[in-house]
Amino acid sequence: MIDKFVATAAQAVADIRDGATVMIGGFGEAGSPIELIHALIDQGARDLTVINNNTGSGHVGLAALIENRRVRKMICSFPRTANSTVFPELYHAGEIELELVPQGTLAERIRAGGAGIPAFYTATSVGTPLAEGKEHREFDGREYVMEPGLTADFALIKCQQADRMGNLVYNKTARNFAPIMAMAATTTIVQANQTCAAGELSPEHIITPALFVQRVVHVANPQQESQLVAQGRQYP
Repeated sequence: MIDKFVATAAQAVADIRDGATVMIGGFGEAGSPIELIHALIDQGARDLTVINNNTGSGHVGLAALIENRRVRKMICSFPRTANSTVFPELYHAGEIELELVPQGTLAERIRAGGAGIPAFYTATSVGTPLAEGKEHREFDGREYVMEPGLTADFALIKCQQADRMGNLVYNKTARNFAPIMAMAATTTIVQANQTCAAGELSPEHIITPALFVQRVVHVANPQQESQLVAQGRQYP
């Protein structure tokens, strides 16, 4: 019988190698796989290329991964938010690279990568610095810029419920980028608030089918920033 459950977050991320490309789900804190990210910090992989909507906040999760100098390059839409100071400081010091992508284009690049589409044309960014050096074409009198699809070696995502086979259900908008990241990664690693036996999830409710998931770790009580700091989990 197929069983994709693993015992710990540490086991789930053990084979992420130096230099890997990692997609990380989450829109701010919503849907962020914080425990998997901190397990990756403990694991020690570095020189990572990370694809995410933003660059984290505070000193936990993705921000902590960046602060520990594990990330060589960020591909994201919002490199700075109200609570983001780690990335801007390292970027201005020349210690991390940035590929800035409009949010809708980022989502479509990930979706295209998962669908096996190597590139597509969009009008977004035409006439801006983000379009410089990229192929342009005109369709029906309008100019478009070509954007490549995005794939990754690993995806770290979070769901509300997962079964033993790896079928996933999300909690409302906390799904955000997770379904398309699962499709675009070679190895998808999931932290689930709840787990269940195969067949317990209604097929009508499953958002990400098991085909796109390789590992699931049960995290019953995901930690918030204040809890992590109280436990001495603030990094570095």
